[in-house]
Amino acid sequence: MNQEDVDKIIAEAVAESKKESQKKWHKGKSSSHNVDTARRVLNWVFMVGFVAAIIIYFLLPEQRVLFFSIGFGAIAVKLVEFYLRFMF
Repeated sequence: MNQEDVDKIIAEAVAESKKESQKKWHKGKSSSHNVDTARRVLNWVFMVGFVAAIIIYFLLPEQRVLFFSIGFGAIAVKLVEFYLRFMF
């Protein structure tokens, strides 16, 4: 075996490894598209909830329960989006 054969074997192994890695992390366009759409919707719901919580905090300062309910609800939505980002 000479140096050229060894280099060729190494290049083939690296190419095969890259293919397997891409299959593992990039499953397919259809499932990724659905997850991206869900994440986008959840981000918008979070932003609306966050803005609503801030408005309630300043306009209705005596309504702390409402403020915390909407605020923690927005955070819960963000946690679901965070889970989707790293699991799918």
